[in-house]
Amino acid sequence: MTLDNVHKRLLDNLKTGVVLLDKQLRLLYINVAAESLLDISDRKAQGLFIGELLVDAEEDIKDIQTAMLNKTSFTRRRAELSLVHGKSLIVDFTISPFEEQGEPQAMLELYSLEHTHRISREQSLHQARETTRELVRGLAHEIKNPLGGIRGAAQLLASEIDAAHLTEYTSVIIAEADRLHNLVDRMMGSRKPLEIKTLNIHEVLERVRSLVQVEAADSGIQLVKDYDPSIPLVEADKEQLIQALLNIVRNALQALSEQKSRGRPGKILLRSRVLRNVTVGACFHRLAACVEVIDNGPGVPPELIETMFYPMISGRPNGSGLGLPITHGIINQHKGLIECESKPGRTRFSIVLPLAAVESAET
Repeated sequence: MTLDNVHKRLLDNLKTGVVLLDKQLRLLYINVAAESLLDISDRKAQGLFIGELLVDAEEDIKDIQTAMLNKTSFTRRRAELSLVHGKSLIVDFTISPFEEQGEPQAMLELYSLEHTHRISREQSLHQARETTRELVRGLAHEIKNPLGGIRGAAQLLASEIDAAHLTEYTSVIIAEADRLHNLVDRMMGSRKPLEIKTLNIHEVLERVRSLVQVEAADSGIQLVKDYDPSIPLVEADKEQLIQALLNIVRNALQALSEQKSRGRPGKILLRSRVLRNVTVGACFHRLAACVEVIDNGPGVPPELIETMFYPMISGRPNGSGLGLPITHGIINQHKGLIECESKPGRTRFSIVLPLAAVESAET
């Protein structure tokens, strides 16, 4: 079966994975979304028997054969599919038999539940952050007004006092008022617009690595880099990305420093990769840069995984709970995605930045 360019473009723009099968269940075509799900290109997939791609899927294959024989459609919910290279998928799939020039064929539609869950989680997190930001804005206004009055009164009092031991007290009041003012500003997040420039993402990673190298060495923590030199240039604000990654790496350093007393050597891996056919929110991108910060620390407590990007949420007694929300805000401004997977012994933060300029050039 040959697809014309118009039909192929339409199928390739779908978020649903589409696989066309012949009567022997050999792959005739897969769209871009299916390429991403199945980790195989359309060119390599053509002619493969579906059982060569899916492992231990005899029951699913038998049901597809039965549907083609009976010429009836059916849908399976939450099917667990294992690919030959080890990747596992949880999908809903629908098989729809049809005939093309008298030959039985079928269309297999794949709906990734992980993708649906990710979009739902991103939307929920975004809405919660916006609600929190509005609350913080109102709270900041109520705090800053009396703080300004306290600071001004302390300055006036200091100008009227000659005794040095008394001016020490007014200095403390002024300093603490300034500290609270800065804390409120940090809670609000940066309002500075992004200064977008073309840059190499590895410049950002190397800058972060140089900033924490001495601190890591003093704590006996190993910093390892694993960069993909093929990553195209990205359009981003260099200083903001440095701040975002620095927050994550410093969190890892603190977690590993606390673990040092247990005698386990700490390690932080900075890794970069190119991702293809990525969906961020509701937007599909053919290419994206992925930056990962992976450590072998104690892991994030399970109860914090869903709320770690909210302001004032911290797993450490002395933590401000502002670093990760600021990072999340910066990545959101870049139209990117940040995720965390954690278990004892391995925590991975992934930042995905769309390569929009490259995508436009390819188009």
